[in-house]
Amino acid sequence: MFNTLTLIAGGDVGPVIEPVDRLAELVLPVLREADFRVAQCERTYSGRGCYQEWKTTPGGKHARQEPKMASVFQKAGIDVVSLASNHAMDWGYEPLLDTIDLFRSMGMQVIGAGRDAEEARSPAVLEKNGVKVAILGYCSVLRDGQAAGDNKPGIAPMRAHTYYAPIDFQPGSPPAIISVPLEEDMAAMRQDIKRAKAGADAVVIFIHWGIRFIPKIVAGYQPPVAHAAMDAGADLILGHHSHVPKAVEVYKGKVCFYSIGNFMTTGSHSEPLPVSWNLLTSPVWYQVEPDSLYYFPTHCKQTILPKVVFSKRGVERVAFLPACINKLAQPDVLDSKDSRFHEVVQTMEWVSDYVPHKFRVDGNEVVVESPQGGVSEDTKWVL
Repeated sequence: MFNTLTLIAGGDVGPVIEPVDRLAELVLPVLREADFRVAQCERTYSGRGCYQEWKTTPGGKHARQEPKMASVFQKAGIDVVSLASNHAMDWGYEPLLDTIDLFRSMGMQVIGAGRDAEEARSPAVLEKNGVKVAILGYCSVLRDGQAAGDNKPGIAPMRAHTYYAPIDFQPGSPPAIISVPLEEDMAAMRQDIKRAKAGADAVVIFIHWGIRFIPKIVAGYQPPVAHAAMDAGADLILGHHSHVPKAVEVYKGKVCFYSIGNFMTTGSHSEPLPVSWNLLTSPVWYQVEPDSLYYFPTHCKQTILPKVVFSKRGVERVAFLPACINKLAQPDVLDSKDSRFHEVVQTMEWVSDYVPHKFRVDGNEVVVESPQGGVSEDTKWVL
């Protein structure tokens, strides 16, 4: 058997309700089965900075937390933390830099943000048994002025332009929403991947993007970015931000998770849940479970944890672990004998039914394989 490296990924992390370490209790035994763990950070941890009113829209006032609240990352044994988030700059530059230093002092690698563009675009490199995996972090949901630059702290961007066009003669009908990736950021991402691939056996893209809260829908800019990244040499894409799992696509034999859902976070009861689009008005989508510390809509309880095996040849196996988040905001990895396991699998089949994919249950894992007959390169996206 050839040497391997195993990675487990989790989505958004950022509880604002103490105690925070308990969020890792149920999932910790599974996380320890992997060689390394990567997760997305939704907060900054600092006493410095001030709340920013960015040029377009404000961010979250709960995005800055006391440094002690970051202990959940240590408790879960996270090795790589992405700070490429729409909340990373909510309180300015100082908390972002303090958070980078805090995680590094805990022995973790930080991706997706830095003191300048070079640092923000630098990969984390994981190595075991002679196998090297590079992980790059990006964010598509930035506000003006938050991208890292020359001698400017910030986030590694993968931005998009959005346009609206009327498509129906009936008054009040929604327009077509057209989003196109920014070519400048695409070109920079390709270069990052090329450099990372030169020193690693595989490259993973860890990206904060997409449309939040809305099940299934993938924004128009996302497939072109995913395909361009994989064409440039990326071997796997792990997306998050939308708080719900979305499509798993197999493109030219490579896997893209458009959203893996939440991981260890609580949300905040003091902020109203956003109403996303007037045309999606089903009340159940905005109900929070009674007496719950998980302040997200009930459909955000389902989540998945990708589990990937790498070798010197690249990606050997891609699977995901179905999980549910309970009233204490704890992710609980499900046994295949649990009916909820199969409910999560059914959800993943539904959100992925318009992209090439094949799922196979193997014990308590769901293996992602290329669909029989090959992979379509002209996926018809339902947007």
